[in-house]
Amino acid sequence: MALFIIGCEIAFWVFVLAGLTFRYILRKKQIGAILLFCTPLIDLVLIAVAVIDLRNGAEATFMHSLSAIYIGVSIAWGHRMIKWADERFAYRFAGGPKPAPKPKHGTAHARNERIGWLLHLLAFAIGALVMYGMIVVTGDSSRTENLFETLKVWAIIVGIDALISFSYTFWPKQAKGTVEK
Repeated sequence: MALFIIGCEIAFWVFVLAGLTFRYILRKKQIGAILLFCTPLIDLVLIAVAVIDLRNGAEATFMHSLSAIYIGVSIAWGHRMIKWADERFAYRFAGGPKPAPKPKHGTAHARNERIGWLLHLLAFAIGALVMYGMIVVTGDSSRTENLFETLKVWAIIVGIDALISFSYTFWPKQAKGTVEK
């Protein structure tokens, strides 16, 4: 299962890079769009294999949890990851504008951190739904305890991320050499 998840992550980036290469370097925008459109299909294959594995009697491991986490992260951040890569490809190979850097200070940084946390929360919600679906489909709580344990740990991580992300709202990060008023 671990190798399959790694393979899916590699396949995701291969499809992204191939799509962007066709779009910007080879100037075949339709083929590029088709390849980029295929990236969510990789997620569907991953979750199908994890569910089939559980339905065939496997005991849920962290790898099954990781497949659900991967799905949540891919759905929550996938568009942003592809946009990030697209902006850099456009800049490097098609004369596009230089990508704007992430804000590092002040209210813009705080807003960016809050958005990041909201995306993390969305990834958690999606991943939790997928894990719950795996639990229901398996129908045997003794084989799916690991999924519950992963959810507990991930919930704690989301909570810590919230504290850190929202701390910048109350105590904005200052640029070096500036004095807080």
